[in-house]
Amino acid sequence: MRILVIEDEPKVASFIQRALEEESYAVDVCADGADGLDLAKDITYDVVILDLMLPTLSGLAVLKQLRKAKVKTPVIILTARSEVNDRVVGLDAGADDYLTKPFSIEELVARVRARLRQTGNAMDVLQVDDLILNPSTRVVTRGETRIELTTKEYALLEYLMRNAGRVLTRAMITEHVWNLDFDTFTNVIDVYISYLRHKIDHGHDRRLIQTIRGSGYRLQADE
Repeated sequence: MRILVIEDEPKVASFIQRALEEESYAVDVCADGADGLDLAKDITYDVVILDLMLPTLSGLAVLKQLRKAKVKTPVIILTARSEVNDRVVGLDAGADDYLTKPFSIEELVARVRARLRQTGNAMDVLQVDDLILNPSTRVVTRGETRIELTTKEYALLEYLMRNAGRVLTRAMITEHVWNLDFDTFTNVIDVYISYLRHKIDHGHDRRLIQTIRGSGYRLQADE
């Protein structure tokens, strides 16, 4: 899951980013309205968190242009404006939710989860063969064994399982699991696949994580 935070207050943006990354989301942060609009139009995000008071282009203008461009990504407005009229204007412009500053980070994360639930099956239990991942509890098991994963390992496994049977290129994995700061010239993805293989497949006759030479990786049960 990948989230865009358009927020020009560095401390607030950093606070939100850390909290969301702890939940295994890939997070991009942008401090400018126009740049944020370009990102939201060019990259497929699962949620956009949008401040209203932004340089270059206001958050409301960003929201209106996103909806005009038929971008349906859920948008959570995050702003110091608490008047009812401001909330009505934001929601009428196409926002999916509205949270005023100061805010509880736990509530913001919960609202993100709520948006994800409404956009599909984000909280459904995932299963491939005897490998089970529960997004609600973040518990991963294979057979009777519980598997402990780091935040990034969990995010990578979830993406693989949501696309079970599909070949995922390194570019696709980068876009959905890492963020704009990721160095595409490193072998980090291969390293994390190796970590997952050790935890998921080691000791099992059926190997679930497959390398497709020249293409990428696929998670599925061996036939």
